[in-house]
Parts: sequence; C-alpha cells; structure tokens
Amino acid sequence: MTEEETLLEFPCRFPIKIMVRGEIDAHPLVMEVVAPHVDDLSADNIVVRPSKQGNFIAITVEIEATSKAQLDTIYQALTDHEHVLMSL
Repeated sequence: MTEEETLLEFPCRFPIKIMVRGEIDAHPLVMEVVAPHVDDLSADNIVVRPSKQGNFIAITVEIEATSKAQLDTIYQALTDHEHVLMSL
C-alpha cells in the first residue's frame, strides 16, 4: 500500500473525534478549524459531550470525507490548534 492509498472508499461519512479543555466553546472551534475543509458542515453534524467533572469536552464531528488528503489537512489543522488536546 502506497502513502496515498487507504482502506476508505471516498466519498464516505467519517467521524472525527476531538478533545479540548472544558472551558473551550466547542462549536466555534469546530467551525474555525474543520468547516473550511468541509462542504456544508452544520451544527447537526457536531456532538459535544462534557466529561463527568467538566474538565474536558469530547467533540465528534461527522463529515462527508472526499479524500485522504482532505482528512490529512483537517487532522493537521486540529494538531496545530492551541486548544485541541487530541484528535482521532
């Protein structure tokens, strides 16, 4: 398998999981970082779950992924963002 090959078949629905600190407003962060790389991202595609003690927020964003390059770009933007602790 070469670097550009993937087991995914595009386009496909793809969940992106993001972890941030509890004081971060999740929806604006997602719209700032993920939305520029996705067509028609809406609040309906974003699920926010605070941790039990409220210290962290788990965010799941389901997108219509169109390519491996698109996913790589989104994950790099998340990695580079100062408020993102982890993304999967």
